[in-house]
Amino acid sequence: MKVIYDLETDTLTIIFAETPVAESDEDKPGVILDYDASGNLVSLEILDASRRVTLPSRIEYQVAPMSG
Repeated sequence: MKVIYDLETDTLTIIFAETPVAESDEDKPGVILDYDASGNLVSLEILDASRRVTLPSRIEYQVAPMSG
């Protein structure tokens, strides 16, 4: 998984898989979902990120502890 914040375009992109995008869908205004040819989610793009996300240039990554 890769997270990219482009300060110049104010776009936050989360890439889940490095596969070609076959289709894009604007789920909500400013939120674009990209899918591969099989319909799997490839990436999520948030436009005008600084208005929608608190501190888009700061990324915090957490892994939940495994149970058992």
